[in-house]
Amino acid sequence: MPIAIVTGASRGLGLALSRELVGRGWSIVIDATGPAGLRAAERALRQAVAPGASLVALAGDVAEARHRAHLCAAAAGLGGLDLLVNNASVLGPSPLGPLARFPLSELARVYEVNVLAPLALIQQAAGLLRQAADPVIVNVTSDAAVEHYEGWGGYGSSKAALDHLSGTVAAEEPRFRVLAVDPGDMRTEMHQAAFPGEDISDRPLPETVAPAIVGLIESGATSGRYRVADVPAESGLPA
Repeated sequence: MPIAIVTGASRGLGLALSRELVGRGWSIVIDATGPAGLRAAERALRQAVAPGASLVALAGDVAEARHRAHLCAAAAGLGGLDLLVNNASVLGPSPLGPLARFPLSELARVYEVNVLAPLALIQQAAGLLRQAADPVIVNVTSDAAVEHYEGWGGYGSSKAALDHLSGTVAAEEPRFRVLAVDPGDMRTEMHQAAFPGEDISDRPLPETVAPAIVGLIESGATSGRYRVADVPAESGLPA
């Protein structure tokens, strides 16, 4: 059974990706900062776990070194690590405001979770990944990394930094397939927080996006930046 770590898996895209992976026979280690939400996600996911697969849920903050060590130790306990999904992110202040008024303490937290924590987890997991036959890292990015939207400067610049890290890790670790994946707008709590009070029911649910991302992972797609909207054509998957 292939083994994955998925961060930020108690809701939204992280939960949808975890459900898709366990349904396809992956063993996974998941985390989230909220213990109650993680327990609920674990209960839901156990109903989808394929025979022979395993699920480990660890509450904690990916920005903390001790928690990252626990995630990697759990993966090692399952037998190794084939896939690391850096999905956990924070948006910053809601409602979104301009960079000229962005609290620097909040910006530091955005970068700590969205940039430094993924890199630190890659560093922590690198030894396990190097032992895998086909090691894959998925860094969840955003169109805000390449477009300039009012109010999105903090989050967007953190994802731009993550994109750059993704490409550099791919260059430095040629055996790793490093996929920076932009899932597009989705109907999630984070997206709602970006647009408080607005109706976002027209956005697709994460469950409609997750199969394409897992298909991209399993297709052998090479390192690079991918938009989910382009995944069928670029990955060889059915359109």
